[in-house]
Amino acid sequence: MPKPEREFTDSTILPWSPVEMGVMEKVLAEDPETGDKTRLVRFPPGYEGREVKIHDYWEEIYVLDGYFEDITLDCKFPAGSYACRPPGMTHGPFRTPLGCTALEILYGNRNIAGGLHTR
Repeated sequence: MPKPEREFTDSTILPWSPVEMGVMEKVLAEDPETGDKTRLVRFPPGYEGREVKIHDYWEEIYVLDGYFEDITLDCKFPAGSYACRPPGMTHGPFRTPLGCTALEILYGNRNIAGGLHTR
């Protein structure tokens, strides 16, 4: 079944669910057959990832509030920052000293199991 058709849903009533290490997600739309997903991801203040990430799917991310710090690049990505990562692109690890909320769009792989994937 593809992502559901929605015409302006009140997303404030959708639940936040735990992902890992205090990270929460609010799934806005999902195709359970392909794993394609649109979600909000909320990183808590003080979050610090420990691993470089690499996915076997496309990932688009837009920072809504707060900021990410890429530890490897020693670079901050504040609200308004956007990334489009093809399968196989390495990134991170990241930290969010003040917390961060982002919109993520994940697509292009039939085997996404959810969560934050690492190599």
